[in-house]
Amino acid sequence: MEQVKGKLIALGGGDDEGLIKLIRSKICERTAHIEVIATATPQPLDAINSGNAYKEAFEELGCSNVRFMRIDENHPADTPENLQRIGSASVIFFTGGDQVRLANFLNGTQLLHIMRHRYRAEDIIISGTSAGAAIMSDRMIYDGYGHYSLIKGEMKTTEGCSFIRHVYIDTHFAERGRFGRLAHAVAHEPEYIGVGLSEETGIIIKGGDQVEVFGPGVVTIIDGGDIRFSNTRAVEENEPIAVDNLKMHLLVHGYRYCLREHLFQAVPQGERATPEAVPGG
Repeated sequence: MEQVKGKLIALGGGDDEGLIKLIRSKICERTAHIEVIATATPQPLDAINSGNAYKEAFEELGCSNVRFMRIDENHPADTPENLQRIGSASVIFFTGGDQVRLANFLNGTQLLHIMRHRYRAEDIIISGTSAGAAIMSDRMIYDGYGHYSLIKGEMKTTEGCSFIRHVYIDTHFAERGRFGRLAHAVAHEPEYIGVGLSEETGIIIKGGDQVEVFGPGVVTIIDGGDIRFSNTRAVEENEPIAVDNLKMHLLVHGYRYCLREHLFQAVPQGERATPEAVPGG
């Protein structure tokens, strides 16, 4: 089984202060190289403002080597400067916005290839909020609202950026009523595990396996490993889905879920993420 050395840190949107503090708490030196990518924000001026705002947030916590990387219609990903910067970064942070836009600009690039390689081989942090969290797996949900998402054809998925596989990460989960679309996605692809992140709440995925929760909210895990029946492939378009024995777990800070073992467990006290303890936070 592949050993992954990097960490994924994903936040469900909302107030990102806790995520920024957590990332800072995981950096040994204040001079660590952080790259902020705001490509998910469609409007150029908004993207610049968003990227600079996160850059300033890291700097306020004492980080002295934070840079904003522009990748959009007028700024290609695979420039020599970008490749060099990603090759030396300690932390890569994706802001929120449109996850399809973000994945479209990254997929197929040498830049993403370097990120994936470094995530597997080095102690690097790949992090993001909202859309920046949704793109982390090989598949991502990009559409589906409320109870309508339990109708075949209303929930839509597409290719993500493949830092991890066989996981759906959904954000603003409780606040925007996204249980139905995550349940539908897992029922249709039961080899995937659904992870629903409430706002201001996040996860750290260690070793490509252990999903540990931080923040004040709840993380919902939907596991289709023991499904006995699902009609998602047989039912006609615009008809509701049916599924038997779809499992759900609710995690809060101090607990984690092991993806490979399908195991819910408490995190030992000494191993828990405590972003609140960051000096200056």
